[in-house]
Amino acid sequence: MSTPTNDSIARAIEVVQRIRTEVKRAIVGQHDAIDQVLIALLAAGHVLIEGVPGLGKTLLVQALAKTFAGQSTRIQFTPDLMPSDVTGHAMYDMKTEEFRIRKGPIFTNLLLADEINRAPAKTQAALLEVMQEQQVTIEGKAISVTKPFMTLATQNPVEQEGTYPLPEAQLDRFLLKIKVDYPTESEEISLVRQVTSAKVGESLDVSNVSTVIKPENILALQKVAANLNIDDKVYEYAVQIVQATRNWSGISMGAGPRGGISLIRAARAAAVLSERDFVTPDDVKDIALATLRHRIRLAPELEIEGYDTDKVLMAILEKVEAPRL
Repeated sequence: MSTPTNDSIARAIEVVQRIRTEVKRAIVGQHDAIDQVLIALLAAGHVLIEGVPGLGKTLLVQALAKTFAGQSTRIQFTPDLMPSDVTGHAMYDMKTEEFRIRKGPIFTNLLLADEINRAPAKTQAALLEVMQEQQVTIEGKAISVTKPFMTLATQNPVEQEGTYPLPEAQLDRFLLKIKVDYPTESEEISLVRQVTSAKVGESLDVSNVSTVIKPENILALQKVAANLNIDDKVYEYAVQIVQATRNWSGISMGAGPRGGISLIRAARAAAVLSERDFVTPDDVKDIALATLRHRIRLAPELEIEGYDTDKVLMAILEKVEAPRL
């Protein structure tokens, strides 16, 4: 594992800040969500976004794709969606009398899987397999997906009727679970003004977003983030947090080893976003909620008392002492 040079880190930091600035030209508010999506992209991970409809998730994907001249695709997950609708299938060509592969919408850079919990388990599994393996198998032939590849799956926290909740093993494949809240009053006024200003309908507008880099440059940024310098004490801190979730009263299922791995990956990317060439315990602490909230399950009695995973995780973070570097 080669340590990135000071010049390459400085260039990466500059490019990431430019991407962040450009995305914010299209999105009103949602600063935490934007930063966490950028962290996942830098860490070559996937995100699960929880929030009610109409909070700008599709616009965020389109704006981010434009910053690196990438492709973006949106799939609306429904109960009748088949795995082949996502991955693609083999078609018989009458002219050549041969089967040819018709690639599905998953062959893109940024895939927005809207309302993933509305599709049956078999279709969910097809998408999650691609997320893990970075390839699709069609008629026995393995085809690699475009790189960089990132899935941004959404689910509505309110509607439960007609949904198929993601099992824990599949949730574990998402690097982060991002919660998108309603905008503040001032942000919503700006949003309403921006969307209704001399426009017909509700078409998404990313025209003021500039392209900063090419898709292959994202892979270089990911390499810089993956090799960022990190102290042994930070590794220990991340593991201590994850292990605390397994012994905490009121948690029926703690985070597995992938929780610690994801914490370090996300913390490295967060350090780049914070314009640093090293990882601090605060990077781990700041991204811990998004990294672990979908990897633990609360005991029923805690849920009855009104506790949620974030509240329990915050109590764990207060208890586990951060090291001094």
